[in-house]
Amino acid sequence: MRRWYATKLGQRLLASERAQLNSVLPNLFGYHLLQIGLPSKDDLLASSRISHRVILDPDVRRPGHDVSGNSPNIHLWGKPESLPLQSDAVDVVVLPHTLEYEAHPHEVLREVDRVLVAEGHVVILGFNPWSLWGIWRLLRFHRRRPPWSGNFRSIPRLKDWLALLGFDPVYTRSYFFRPPLKHHGVMNRLAFLECIGRRWWPFLGGAYILVARKRVVSLTPIKPRWRPRRRLMGVDPA
Repeated sequence: MRRWYATKLGQRLLASERAQLNSVLPNLFGYHLLQIGLPSKDDLLASSRISHRVILDPDVRRPGHDVSGNSPNIHLWGKPESLPLQSDAVDVVVLPHTLEYEAHPHEVLREVDRVLVAEGHVVILGFNPWSLWGIWRLLRFHRRRPPWSGNFRSIPRLKDWLALLGFDPVYTRSYFFRPPLKHHGVMNRLAFLECIGRRWWPFLGGAYILVARKRVVSLTPIKPRWRPRRRLMGVDPA
């Protein structure tokens, strides 16, 4: 994915994703922010107001793998399906196309649920299978290469998974309505599809952002019954 994001098409999508995150992250508050996976060298968390930002990257230990640069974020090694973090400790979790390339996405979401505090948020970036990008993926012959090698999952399917874990979706939006073409001039001429798509087919963008909040389970105390129980049979006084 890092090599693909370095291409012209990847850079175009990355610009759209930064814009989407810049509109969401400043409104999510807390003390700790976690990003799981690092598909691009760009800092996707720069717009967040949370100062303590951690990026968990399964590839950080590979030789020659250095993506931190001058980033203020903390880089850690770990497995997304087994996060080396305490429970109920993180306020915001960002998953930039993480679920699409994990063999066990349900386990990743369960770990996200475990480490998030009550009322914490998860932000998911994903590719939309019901779009021109999804059709392009079905027609491509080199589906072993990113991003086409990922498992594209729809927004309704993710919402079902999150609902089972006790999350409430609070924001969804599709973006990048142009087809995934490499030609620079053609992509510029198709820029009008962005405005038309947002207005007429807002759920058919090539990618989407989904924000969900961890539901708080409140226990309702049972009030004691102060009234004496009614007798089933009356007893005459002696």
